[in-house]
Amino acid sequence: MSIVMKNIVNSGIKFDNTAQNRLIIAGLFISTVLIIAVSIFAIGKIQEKLYESYANFGQLLGKTIAIQSYELTKNKTETEKIKILKLNSDSILQSNSDISFITFKNNKNEILFSSTENFKERAEHTKTNLSAPIVNSKGEIEGMVEIGLNASMASSVAKTTKNSMFIVFTLVWAVFTFVILINTFLITRELSILHQGVKAISGGKFGTILEYKDASGEIKELFNAFNDMSSRLHIYEEQNIEELTLERNKFESVLMSIANGVVVCDSEDSVVLVNPIAEHILSIKTDEIIDTSFANYLDTEGNPCFKDEIETFKKTPLEIIEKKPLEFNVNVNNRVVKSVISPMFSKSHDYLGYIIVLIDITREAEVDRLKSDFISNVSHELRTPVTVLRSYIDTLYNYGNEFKFEEQQEFIGVINQEIIRLNNMVNDILDFSKLEADTRYEKTKGDIMLTLENTLSNLKVLAQEKNVNFTVEKESEIPEIPYNEESIERVITNLVSNAVKYAPENSSINIKAKVSEKMQGFVEVTVSDKGIGISKEHQAKIFDRFYRVENDTHTIKGTGLGLHLVKVTVEKHHGGKVFVESEPNKGSTFGFYLPINPSEFAEENAETFETREKA
Repeated sequence: MSIVMKNIVNSGIKFDNTAQNRLIIAGLFISTVLIIAVSIFAIGKIQEKLYESYANFGQLLGKTIAIQSYELTKNKTETEKIKILKLNSDSILQSNSDISFITFKNNKNEILFSSTENFKERAEHTKTNLSAPIVNSKGEIEGMVEIGLNASMASSVAKTTKNSMFIVFTLVWAVFTFVILINTFLITRELSILHQGVKAISGGKFGTILEYKDASGEIKELFNAFNDMSSRLHIYEEQNIEELTLERNKFESVLMSIANGVVVCDSEDSVVLVNPIAEHILSIKTDEIIDTSFANYLDTEGNPCFKDEIETFKKTPLEIIEKKPLEFNVNVNNRVVKSVISPMFSKSHDYLGYIIVLIDITREAEVDRLKSDFISNVSHELRTPVTVLRSYIDTLYNYGNEFKFEEQQEFIGVINQEIIRLNNMVNDILDFSKLEADTRYEKTKGDIMLTLENTLSNLKVLAQEKNVNFTVEKESEIPEIPYNEESIERVITNLVSNAVKYAPENSSINIKAKVSEKMQGFVEVTVSDKGIGISKEHQAKIFDRFYRVENDTHTIKGTGLGLHLVKVTVEKHHGGKVFVESEPNKGSTFGFYLPINPSEFAEENAETFETREKA
């Protein structure tokens, strides 16, 4: 039977979910169930009769021992009887392993002798207890014999019978199954060959000829019709190959030039085309995914990203999915990808497969998340000063006469601080809108040190609250440079106020200005603190808009705009560069470069700037 099965597999027969195969499987299943049921019933009946016969044997054995015991012990004294019964019992137990114990009782139901003392282990395995009366020659009952049977012989016979029946019924089932498989093989072989031919045609192998000499009449005619069709298709292919190739090349060129990722799958879910953008998004090469099922695609972390959505697409009626393609967002290789699955039809509206368009929206998703965080942070930050202002102003308005002058001044001082804080936040938001626009700032040559000192003078009150000192260093003679004083003052204010926020109390903040040695032709300004520092993972994003470092260490709230405004002001509007150097628990240094003569670097792009910085 294994040889037949191997031939079936080699011939390419596949038991698909057709009515014929379902019927064959159902027949095998029903026959198997019937054979098993008959086997169980037959074995059960045989075992039942066996144990019934075994019980009859026990009854006969008991009566025989009773008669034998009477004949051996009649006209004997009590002591002699017990001795004779013991010898007889031992002899019987040693000669018959099926008997587990023998007990003799008198007519008063008193035990004269029991073998359980000498054969205790055998008595423990007793399965059946039987008894027979000891009758004298006058027909009077003088006692009782009780015997125990362990049914070892019956069990052995039952087991042998069960195994024999199992072998017989297994052979019957195997022969029946073998006959069905042979019949199925003979019936489906011809259709299988035809199926392979059709599959070859669908795969583009026009001109395929089927040969099967032993085919029956109707199937042989079908083979001839197929061979004729295949030959005609081959001729048609040769005549139109150039036109088809041209159209295909146009189609592929269009798909390859699309800015978004495109994956084309045929009606059997196999990938037939992938453009370079899709390769990049999926982190896979074309030859690794072509002719594979796209539903089985796994990203670099082993996640089946598209399986569920493709199943949903296939379950949706074509008339619905054609009008409204399936859209969904999916995470692929740490990217957020918007995907659109649309059906693909021929000119005659025959279903050919589907196209998946992949749009990388990671940046947009991140911006949306940051905007949400920004709105949340701004709402929280605005609520705090407004609540404080309302509370203090309401207190002064209703109970001001009850406070001393010093207490009123303290209240007014808090109100002033909160107004400044509120003003700074509003300025951040307004500056963000202004700086993101293409508005050009008017620049005039000035002394950067003078702007630096004026800014620090305005921030002394903020520093005094935490008992923080400012130290200013001017390492070299700094020439006047063109810059917008108001916006650069805003930059310095942001950097210094951030340093004050995160600097420990009773520490110092170092502000340094010099002509940069690292960046020739630039003035360098740095602000260093001894605060909590910033880890490497956050340094790359610290200047992004709305970005905030939120963890157990960085708990100070804010809008997430300050450092982004610094970056836009310096780099976009002054042609400079911002940077940060930091280690956790060792402090941070924020700084920026401003060109001494901006016209020299007007043509330089960001890449050139980075090259100069590394040099």
